[in-house]
Amino acid sequence: MTASDVSRHALVFGASGLVGRHLVLALARAGAEVTAAVRSAESAERVERWLRGRGLTRGIQTIIVDVEVPEIVRGGPSAVSTVTEIHNCAGVYRFGMSPNEARSANVGIVTRVIEFAAALPRLQRVVHISGYRVGGQDPATIPWPDEHRAAMYRKLGAYEASKVESDAVFQARANEHGIAWTIVNPSSVIGDSVTGESDQHIGLAATIEQLWNGAATALPGNDTTFLPVVTVDYLAAFMAAAAVDPDAEGRAYWILDDATPPLAGLLAHVGRHIGAKVPRLRVPVGVISRLPSWITKADPETLSFMSSDRYPTGSAVEFAHRHHLEMPDVRVSLERWADHLVAHRFGAAPADRRRVVERGGVRTLEIGPSDADRLIFPGLPVNADTWAPLAVGSGARVVDLPGLGLSGGTGIDDWDRWLPAVIGEAPIDLIGHSLGAAAAVVAADRFPERVRSLTLVAPFFLQPRAGGAVRLRPLVTAFLRRASPVRLSRQLTGAESSASALASSVSDLRHRTAKAVAQHVARTTSPQWRAEVRDAAARFRGPVRIITGTDDPLTAEAVAQFRSLPNVDLVAIAGAGHHPQLTHQTDIAGLLATPIRLAAPR
Repeated sequence: MTASDVSRHALVFGASGLVGRHLVLALARAGAEVTAAVRSAESAERVERWLRGRGLTRGIQTIIVDVEVPEIVRGGPSAVSTVTEIHNCAGVYRFGMSPNEARSANVGIVTRVIEFAAALPRLQRVVHISGYRVGGQDPATIPWPDEHRAAMYRKLGAYEASKVESDAVFQARANEHGIAWTIVNPSSVIGDSVTGESDQHIGLAATIEQLWNGAATALPGNDTTFLPVVTVDYLAAFMAAAAVDPDAEGRAYWILDDATPPLAGLLAHVGRHIGAKVPRLRVPVGVISRLPSWITKADPETLSFMSSDRYPTGSAVEFAHRHHLEMPDVRVSLERWADHLVAHRFGAAPADRRRVVERGGVRTLEIGPSDADRLIFPGLPVNADTWAPLAVGSGARVVDLPGLGLSGGTGIDDWDRWLPAVIGEAPIDLIGHSLGAAAAVVAADRFPERVRSLTLVAPFFLQPRAGGAVRLRPLVTAFLRRASPVRLSRQLTGAESSASALASSVSDLRHRTAKAVAQHVARTTSPQWRAEVRDAAARFRGPVRIITGTDDPLTAEAVAQFRSLPNVDLVAIAGAGHHPQLTHQTDIAGLLATPIRLAAPR
């Protein structure tokens, strides 16, 4: 019986993981009926929501799996009796496990899946994910003698040893039951080749995070150190094709991009792309392995992956060519993956609509719908995250200004090319806070046909000028670099309650933006610039709302000038200071949801 004789029904174990989700998506798009095996109803809902978010309109089935009980699938094999192929993406990718924990996660699951597969009447293939460093094991060695197992786990570390053992166990058990199998041996799996999306933050991703945070003092390896990568969508497409290819039966494929740059060059390329400081020093892997981990910041189990070995990719390349699978450009894929990691703060930020995009030649963090017709510019010294709840709640888009938060560029000097690119061509409502209010006014003054309205929150140029201390840039920089979330909250709001909302701003200030913020703060005291922005705001003929807190008022001069303008609505929030988005979110949300009230024509 061949795949063309029966309807294709794929069962995916580990469907909630990075590879599993993308594989379910690839299979469904290929027309297969798909059942996603997950560990809980909550996990099933997350998978289904993820699929809908990627445009999948057809439904999938989900089942709950528990490998700790005799019947791992509720209802047993009869619950999925029409399954024709199984994809085993289950297992645990984590360093620092004990041998027993690793064996249970990665060897035990293989045994249970094969036992289950043996009872399926229409099964044609089981596809198993192994690994590029562990594939090609001899099933004749199973079962491993206890002494050999102990030695392997000591030598390789629990994670890698468990993957070596599971590779051999999978083949041995499948052969015993007469089950047709295919093994894929992927290298380090990075994000989607188009979106960069990935929620996996160990291994190479952790090293990139060290670069981003300025914690890397040297690059590992030399010009021959090869840590290859493969994008998750390419791997998923390969697996979906391999499951129904008769020639793939009983074969193992090493799936990786041979064009991956040497490790140090890869990290240097990614570091430059995300604007991180790239160390010039390179340290051989042999030296790293002899140093304590508190110095290297490297998990000892990861060091074996840093080698000059090459891998037998010929059969995978031939297979891909036959199935018209094109390997995406590795450098572009790495850049998109790195952008996704940065935008999501390496897993620390919520998985809302966050992305790093290029606007006017500036790498720019955006949060919210990309086609939103409301755009928020945050102020100093905070970042877009402090406005994200309000943006998401109102359907707006919020961005970090150039040189601030997670955006690239140098600062205000980038506005000439950045503003027209970030506001776009269609009419838009601009909302600016503090420094962001100046950006909104400048955009409206230069491109009035593109701006429908202005909402200016705590516009510094209409408020009393800050004291001379803010012009002492070294002191301001030092304070910002050392301030804790609690201390910054007290400084900005007079209370500690906004500390958690400021955690990401503190991280940005500490690692990269304190100096730029200090420079911007000093510039806001310029009488000439303040006058220029004030005059530009007065020239705008569209609806304008100016929002201030009663504890952070406009100057009497500004009140008199703008109250006299028929297109301006002045609003004061009782008890608010300069950061009402932190202290008075409900008030701000209500105002953003309310049309601007204009004075009666005079």
